[in-house]
Amino acid sequence: MVSTDIDLKSALNKFFGFDSFKGEQEAVIQNLLAKNNTFVIMPTGGGKSLCYQLPALISEGTAIVVSPLIALMKNQVDAIRQVSDVDGVAHFLNSSLNKGEVNKVKSDVTNGITKLLYVAPESLTKKENIDFLTNITISFFAIDEAHCISEWGHDFRPEYRRLKPMIKAIDDVPIIALTATATPKVQSDIQKNLGMTDAIVFKASFNRTNLFYEVRPKKNVQKEIIRFIKNRIGKSGIIYCLSRKKVEEIAQLLQVNGISSLPYHAGLDANTRAKHQDMFLMEEADVIVATIAFGMGIDKPDVRFVIHHDIPKSLESYYQETGRAGRDGGEGHCLAFYSYKDIEKLENFLHGKPIAEQEVGQQLLQEVVAYCETSINRRKFLLHYFGEEFDEINGPGAKMCDNSTNPKELTEGKDNVALALACVKSVKAKHKAKYFVDLLTGNKTAEIKTYQGINSPYFGKGDEYDNHFWHAVYRQIVVAGLIKKEVESYGTLLVTNEGQKFIDTPSSFMLIKEHDFSDTDDDDIILNQKGGGALDEKLFNMLKDLRKSIASKKKIPPFVIFQDPSLEEMTVHYPISIEELHKISGVGSGKAMRYGKPFIELIDNYVKENNIDRVQDFVMKSIVNKSGQKVNIITNIDRKLPLEDIAKSQGKNLGDLIVEIENIVASGTKINIDYHLNNILDEDTQQEIYDYFLEDAETDDISTAYDEFDGDYSEEELRLMKIKFMSEMAN
Repeated sequence: MVSTDIDLKSALNKFFGFDSFKGEQEAVIQNLLAKNNTFVIMPTGGGKSLCYQLPALISEGTAIVVSPLIALMKNQVDAIRQVSDVDGVAHFLNSSLNKGEVNKVKSDVTNGITKLLYVAPESLTKKENIDFLTNITISFFAIDEAHCISEWGHDFRPEYRRLKPMIKAIDDVPIIALTATATPKVQSDIQKNLGMTDAIVFKASFNRTNLFYEVRPKKNVQKEIIRFIKNRIGKSGIIYCLSRKKVEEIAQLLQVNGISSLPYHAGLDANTRAKHQDMFLMEEADVIVATIAFGMGIDKPDVRFVIHHDIPKSLESYYQETGRAGRDGGEGHCLAFYSYKDIEKLENFLHGKPIAEQEVGQQLLQEVVAYCETSINRRKFLLHYFGEEFDEINGPGAKMCDNSTNPKELTEGKDNVALALACVKSVKAKHKAKYFVDLLTGNKTAEIKTYQGINSPYFGKGDEYDNHFWHAVYRQIVVAGLIKKEVESYGTLLVTNEGQKFIDTPSSFMLIKEHDFSDTDDDDIILNQKGGGALDEKLFNMLKDLRKSIASKKKIPPFVIFQDPSLEEMTVHYPISIEELHKISGVGSGKAMRYGKPFIELIDNYVKENNIDRVQDFVMKSIVNKSGQKVNIITNIDRKLPLEDIAKSQGKNLGDLIVEIENIVASGTKINIDYHLNNILDEDTQQEIYDYFLEDAETDDISTAYDEFDGDYSEEELRLMKIKFMSEMAN
């Protein structure tokens, strides 16, 4: 066994090509080689893996590495094989292997070829594997992603709780536990559960100075994501979503907008997941869209951005996922879209779980809410959560967040802080922040009534401010250290010694106005998009005047040219070419060619005169909705099949089919339904209705037409005639 500094550094250079260790890597390795239990808390990108890989390569026997993810195992094994002449130097043993592959792994281990054997915790429960491992020489056990042991960790796995007795049954060798994210509570859980309270703890700073943290309201999120990525073309990124469905939709949306992207989630078969991961690593795809519930296991140093389409269930998850950006020390932009609706969805997932688990989950979610809504330095907030202090003025990376680059206004909050602290101090029972906020605002909740809060002298004492304000006060005084959250009692508040000093002698405390995230729409994938930015009223009126002028010359109603929703969308995207115009809802290529030129000329001049920023001529392409059904409808109408039969074949009623046909015509496609109209209306009737739309109608509203004809014709008949009229006159 190697133990001298010179030997370690030469081994480092031989296997990994580095001339020096990073941070405390060398001290960690020395401690493990001395057969001591070792606990490593090191952020993603800090070099955790090397802390057990190098000692495994230079020690007698095989190191058993417990890892929760098959994808991560594959990634690590592939990486280790690159530093050795022998492929068998590293293997994994999990459910993805067939019998022949398992035999090969066991043969290499038995013959002393394998230095690192990666196993899933479930694999250690199988008797055949325990029997096998008890008969080989084991150098040490490495527990990767050790936070999985703690119910307070972001990825709790019950099988991790059973590791210690399983390890003990196999061999009494040193244990090294490693995690990229652990609050003080999680650290304690890990050590107790693994029976390694005697371990020497190596904790690196959680401050990733090169990462820029940003949170935006979840509004028009698809357009925001595409605009963000279009400004970073060719750079690698990861987008996290809450559901598999959303992963597929976002990946497809990016693809149709010319962004090289792939989906990655547990619903894909193993081969597809492996293929997509490899394509991302080999730079054959720029963006991976993945579920937050499914670990990526990707060790790619040049990920330049991590986007959270949906907010994760804990700050640990958020920190680890953002930590995949900028692992080479280069640019790393971490953008999260926040809506409280996301939190409510995650709360729903907790229903039906044991009460204690619900309490833990709720507390973790409230920490996420606090992080997203806070206006204090995000780096300071994160590091405080992980038990680390940070100077938000001069600390490394202090200005690398949206709250620092765009600071919110400050107000003197001495009296508010003193009131908030005194309120907590006055209540003997333990409560969370929400209780004290309700107490101060005079909110008669069930909890307030149960604990006689209505009789408190503090009830309603702060009602000149709203709940949002008082939550902000409590968040800021927690980070300032005047109050602490009791983890064991799920986030109840306790005044600290510093807080008591403030109560005794109040001093200046500048409160930061917090973000307002009430204006979010949590929009789904935009199908046949209806715009979404701010409506440009001036341009909208100019476009309406132009439409009226053209309609007058052509002697047709204005709505035949472009309907109002199309004009509204033009004021959002400012199309200045025919190609861009036909991407607007209800335009289509035919209508764009027929009527578009004067509109794009007007918009182009308006953009130039008013210095409109089109964000690199950004126009988002939408995913065509139900394109297969659309083609089927058009084909069947061309074949002159009865509309009732077409509707039935698609599981629709006739009314729903008419809506589909209206949408097809509105998008610019010409459709001939004369064969159907001739069966239900005579020629004179058709002409009368047609002339109404051509000469008398000021709007295409069907109820107006129905009133005009005093109910002589049904709404269905009028809608079908409008389809004929719009198809012939507009397309």
